[in-house]
Amino acid sequence: MAPGHEVRLRSAYLATCTGFKKEGGKVVELTCKIDPASKGGDAPDGRKVKSTIHWVSARHAGDAEVRLYDRLFTVEDPAGQKDGNFKKYLNPNSLKVLAGCKVEPALKNLKPLESFQFERLGYFCVNPDSKPGRLVINRTIELRDTWAKIQKHPDKK
Repeated sequence: MAPGHEVRLRSAYLATCTGFKKEGGKVVELTCKIDPASKGGDAPDGRKVKSTIHWVSARHAGDAEVRLYDRLFTVEDPAGQKDGNFKKYLNPNSLKVLAGCKVEPALKNLKPLESFQFERLGYFCVNPDSKPGRLVINRTIELRDTWAKIQKHPDKK
């Protein structure tokens, strides 16, 4: 969001940022106007908005560690490679751990191995490492197909 720009608020209205307030160099407040005729996100006059945003209230959110698992290998068939050295094809980015993530408060009630989808990101489940007050979430699969992208553009892994 930026002053003068309009965005779609997820499951709400079209909103235009009219100003902001800073404290200590950080934006702490936005002033916006909504288009009340756009309830549900569509403009009755047909204008197009490029961005849809949604957020989690940091004040009400739960804290979580999120483990983003990706493919273990950089090629589809490491055993089928000519040099026979499967270790050469290990994906150094097969696990990224994100600490201090904010999640919807309802996720605090999920039990280990319960699964859900984070919209536009992928499918996740609660890791058995979770404990009361320490939620750990695993990404089990992304929404995009990495192998299709690699096959289409082998130089853009």
